[in-house]
Formats: sequence, structure tokens, C-alpha cells
Amino acid sequence: NSLEVIETASAYLEENYGKKRPVFGGQKTESLPAAQRASQAALLAPVLRGLASSYKKMVGTFTDTDVVLQFINSNDLGKLAPMGTSCPDHFLRTKISPLVLDIPADIDLSDPTSLKADLEKEFQAYREMYADYYEKHKHPNSPAMRDPNPVIILWPGVGLFSFAKDKQTSRVASEFYINAINVMRGAEAVSSYVSLPLQEAFNIEYWLLEEAKLQRMPKEKPLSRRIALITGSAGGIGKGIAERYIQEGACVVVTDINAERLAETEAAMQKKYGKDVFLGVTLDVTDPKSLKKAMQAICLKFGGLDIIVNNAGISISKAFESHTEEDWSKLLDILVKGQFDVSQAGVKILRQQGLGGDIINIVSKNALVAGPKNVAYGTAKAAQLHMSRLMAAELGEDKIRVNVVNPDAVIENSNIWEGGWAENRAKAYGIEVKDLPAYYANRTLLKESVKTSDIADAAFAFVSGMLDKSTGNMLNVDGGLAAAFPR
Repeated sequence: NSLEVIETASAYLEENYGKKRPVFGGQKTESLPAAQRASQAALLAPVLRGLASSYKKMVGTFTDTDVVLQFINSNDLGKLAPMGTSCPDHFLRTKISPLVLDIPADIDLSDPTSLKADLEKEFQAYREMYADYYEKHKHPNSPAMRDPNPVIILWPGVGLFSFAKDKQTSRVASEFYINAINVMRGAEAVSSYVSLPLQEAFNIEYWLLEEAKLQRMPKEKPLSRRIALITGSAGGIGKGIAERYIQEGACVVVTDINAERLAETEAAMQKKYGKDVFLGVTLDVTDPKSLKKAMQAICLKFGGLDIIVNNAGISISKAFESHTEEDWSKLLDILVKGQFDVSQAGVKILRQQGLGGDIINIVSKNALVAGPKNVAYGTAKAAQLHMSRLMAAELGEDKIRVNVVNPDAVIENSNIWEGGWAENRAKAYGIEVKDLPAYYANRTLLKESVKTSDIADAAFAFVSGMLDKSTGNMLNVDGGLAAAFPR
């Protein structure tokens, strides 16, 4: 019976859309082309995320479906959006009403931070509106006012942003607001839309039982509300760090130059963790176009970035006279320039957000130890290490911490065995390839092999909140090598 009634009502609404007047009063604003919408949204998302995170850090979602565009580009947007939603399930997720941005869709965003002061005024007006709503409708025993920032942000011509404590919540908030749009469209097609009275809305939003449910939510994990980009993370150390960060509550962007390997990792992670906590992006750290595309994908998926882990790398082991110009350039391009380019692109986002952040550079004990047949690799690693110090010295004023993890001989699930590296290292040490793992373990003070999980532990320690006053530092995770002791 319920299905029959619903389908009958749905059919009636379909017959009446646009019959009496254009849907939502017709189009007022023209949408940008899809590619331009994505570009504009990605450029502005970090600024919006920073403003929406003035109370607590938020994770974002962007959508520009036809339903959204029809509503935000309409003549009735100014009338209907402030009225708020009519269903308790809707506004509990979305707040009573959205923030509508008063900026052109095609505004120049080459420097989005120049807009920040104007947008701050719009956000502040919304916060004051929400505080006024709370003060006018609260009861003597009402819970304290919650975060007054908007959850739903509408940008005519571009799309809908939503911000919440995690990706799933922000995604669901956008889905609920789209449902609210459908309610408005149906009501306006046959009559006129009426929202829930504000006092009734408040009574539901601040219902004591609802507050009790919120208070009983599990404690947030250490990396909750954080978004991490890890280069070279389809396997080995990078994958270990990615999984540890996800387990600690972060949203993680897994990248790799090997698309096939990345696809396998994506499938495994989606099965293990679900679709909301990670994003897979093919990334060549030596290609500016690839990097720009990856950063756009991150901002569209999560709204911004908090942690950058530079892990992408290769190993080439040859005698000094055997190194080629190509070897030298390849190592310096991937390890040194790659670290610089990824960090520079990431720092741009971190600064737009104004929330600080972390950069973790996975370097090597070879940055400190002069070993045989390793001149180009060791030189590149030393450059990575000192670049990290220089970055820490410059980025501290933005509350961006830069720290280094120095692994050694992490062979587990690594590509390091490829390209003749294992054979060359074994030859340098005068042993057989099969004896390399035991050789590496026995040369340490602890006589232990170093695992990917050991490096993941170190990468987590720097961003866990326990070392928030640490920057410009390095942590050796090598089983104990006296030659690598800092001095």
C-alpha cells in the first residue's frame, strides 16, 4: 500500500513539473562547463574547508549533479534556500539552511586566498545567523550550541560543497540536501514549499535524546578529520603507511606511477576499508600535469589536505664510474625534484586552508652513511634530508611541520629488488642475493629486520599529536646503525 501511494504521488508530481511555471522559477545562472566546474571547485575547496573548520577540522564533499545545478542556478534559490529543510532527518545532517556563496562562478581563482576575507564575512554572517537561531529558540535545559559553521555551501554555476567530521558524514549530508531539493521541487510544482517552523526544528535538532546519542559516540581516532597524501603507496613502505593512517582514522590518498599495481591496491583497500576513506590516483611525481590532476582530484574528493608523505622513489646501485647521466638525472628527478614539487603543490593547499599541516619525507640511512656503489642514490637522499630541514625552517610560521623518517633495508613487499638493485648490493657486500635480508639484519645493533610496519609506526608518530612541537627532525628506523647516528 505504501509503495502504491508513493508511486501514485510521484507520477502526479512528474506530470506537474514545469506545468504551472518553470521548475524553481526558471534558470537565473548558467552553469560553467563540467571541466571548468571541477577546476573552480577544486581551487576554492581548500579555502572553504579552512573557513568551515574554524571550530573543528572538517572533511569535504563536492557534487554538481543535474538536480543540484537546476536548484542552485534557479530564480527561486534566493527564496527557497533560506527557508531551510522540512524533514528532521534532513536538517539534522545539513543544518537548518545552507550558505549560498555570493561570488561569480567564473571568478579568477589563480590566487584563491585573495577571496578569503570576503568569504570570511559570508561565513561570519552565517555563524551569527545560527547563533541567533539558537538563542531565540533554546530552552533552559538545552545542550550548548554546536558548531555554528555551515554544513552545506551552494555556489551558483558550480555546485554543492558539504563539510562534516568525516567523509561518510559529509557525503551523506550532500545526499540528504539533494533529497531536500527534491522535496522543494515537488512542493513547488503543485503548491508552495513550506519549511518546518524554526522552534520545531530547534526542538528536534537539540532534542535531549539526540544529544545523549551524540555524547555516546565512540571517541575519535588520532587522525580523524585528517587527509593524507602518500606518494608511491601502491606497495611496500607507502602502502604500509597508508593502511596505518586509515586505521588511525585518516582519509588517505594512495598514489603510484604504476596504474596496474595501483588498481590492485585500490580494490583491496575498498574491500577492506570501504569507499569513503581512500582515493587512488595515478601520479608521476616528475610530471607537472600529473601532479596538478592529482591535487585537483584530492580537493574534489576530500576538500583539502593535511598530511603529505613523500615516499615515491627508486634505487640504482652502481660503481662510481658505471653511473650514467641518465641514472643521475632519474634519481635526482624522482627523489629530490619529486619531493620538492609534491611538497610545493601541497603547501599551497595547506596555506589556503590556514590549518597548519605535516610533511613527512621518507628518506634513508644513506643520507647519513657513505656506502659502496651508491654515489647517485646517496647524494639524492642527502639532498632530500637537507631540503627537509630547509622546508621546516621556512614553513614553521604557517604551523606546517616537516620531519624525516630514515629507513634502511626494508625489503618487504618492495619494488627495491627490481632493476638489478639486489644483485648490485649483494656484489658490493661480497655476498649472494639470497643472503641480503640476513646480512642487513645482522649488521644492526638490534640484529632485527626492519618491516614496513616499523616505518609506518614512525610516520604515524610524527602526525599523531604526540609530537606537535617537533619539526626539522629525523627519526632513524634502521635496527640501529652506529654509522647513521646523527652527529
